Amino acid sequence: MKLIFLTLLFFFIITHDCIPEKLSNKQIKFTKMVGQLIEYAYSKKYSLTFGEAYARTGHCKDSLHYKRLAIDLNLFINGKYMTKTSDHLPLGEFWESLGGTWGGRFKKADGNHYSLGE
Repeated sequence: MKLIFLTLLFFFIITHDCIPEKLSNKQIKFTKMVGQLIEYAYSKKYSLTFGEAYARTGHCKDSLHYKRLAIDLNLFINGKYMTKTSDHLPLGEFWESLGGTWGGRFKKADGNHYSLGE
């Protein structure tokens, strides 16, 4: 009887998202999403370089950069460095379609910021 109860309890917990996802699992998911974003960018003939891929300082207190769940990407179109948030819109919309958060939607827009969990 105890085993049945524990089995049912475990099933309930995992099907109702009561256990927080492990950080490493989120980082794995984020890394796969970044790979998809990079492939998408290159399919549009864009080029990218990494800005902040991981940081220890320089961001707000709870920045996802510190958890390796955020990245800033430098965008180049036809060799020209694109700095406007609007330049990142196609990438931002694609990122959101994957389930990520795009910094172009922040109150203080940060168009080159792509994260998971904000």
